[in-house]
Amino acid sequence: MKYHLLTKKRVLTGDRPTGPLHIGHYSGSLKTRIALQDKYTQFIIIADMQALTDNAINPIKIRHAINEVMLDYLSVGIDPVKNIIFIQSMIPQISELTILYLNLVNISRIARNPTIKSEIQQKGFEKSIPAGFFIYPISQVADITIFDADIVPVGIDQVPMIEQACEIVDTFNNIYGKNTLIRPKALLSKNGNRLPGIDGYHKMSKSLKNGIYLSDSPDKIVKKIKNMYTDPNHLHISDPGKVDGNPVFTYLDQFGTDKKKIANMKYHYTQGGLGDVTIKKYLIEVMQDFLFPIRIKRKQLSKDKKYIQDILKIGSEKAQEEAEKTLKRVKNAMNIDYF
Repeated sequence: MKYHLLTKKRVLTGDRPTGPLHIGHYSGSLKTRIALQDKYTQFIIIADMQALTDNAINPIKIRHAINEVMLDYLSVGIDPVKNIIFIQSMIPQISELTILYLNLVNISRIARNPTIKSEIQQKGFEKSIPAGFFIYPISQVADITIFDADIVPVGIDQVPMIEQACEIVDTFNNIYGKNTLIRPKALLSKNGNRLPGIDGYHKMSKSLKNGIYLSDSPDKIVKKIKNMYTDPNHLHISDPGKVDGNPVFTYLDQFGTDKKKIANMKYHYTQGGLGDVTIKKYLIEVMQDFLFPIRIKRKQLSKDKKYIQDILKIGSEKAQEEAEKTLKRVKNAMNIDYF
């Protein structure tokens, strides 16, 4: 496989492989990666080591999920020639750099990270936090900096991770050499926060099981959308309904192509006279049309496991080659390149 690498800036992005990806992933990050893949050298990390921080007792789940994530990547249009797609654990330099960074940050600073705080609460780790989970933001900094990433596409809830990365980079450069590490910049998703879940209360999440997946069957899509949260006060068709905070309209805005029809439906919904069944029926049509070609391509790709393995193997080898360059530079700056 010959990569079409560009001499332009580098991007680091990726996912924790804990299961198949949902439409929130597409809206929040996959679509951005597709748009960036012709403009930048893009490293896409499948962060299995980070996934193991709260799935250590079930590594087979992670192994299976890597294949699911790859099927989703390729099915939506991520090009394995234009991007370096790799598995985190296959790049030992990341783990080594993580250990070096752990000496530059204190425990209280990690604990203040709002992303960590919310995930600790969500996963019920208040009384017993796995050490690996607690320090995974430092591993994320290593992911970014070891590939000299200039840009990291994130949602607004992930900005604290980039801020912490910049702090560590600044600390390292001030101590060991100003030009050793590149200070990354966050590229905020145009959609802002992540897509809300079908429950209407939380962002779409695999752990909360409130998402529509890229791999969902037509029947599953129908069932999920029929049970979606809308406006709890819109009890009768004649009642005026709220569009803001209504996931059905949020999804229509993201995936619907007939903007005039959607605008007309919003108007009638807010005035009264348009029922939830009607708007859900239209959303079903929109999502079926969007997911149909993805589903077909995914089915075809699933028949060729060797093709997917080859992409990951070659991508991991290239990523390791690039990571080693940075680690040598880091060790040289720290004066610990002993031999």
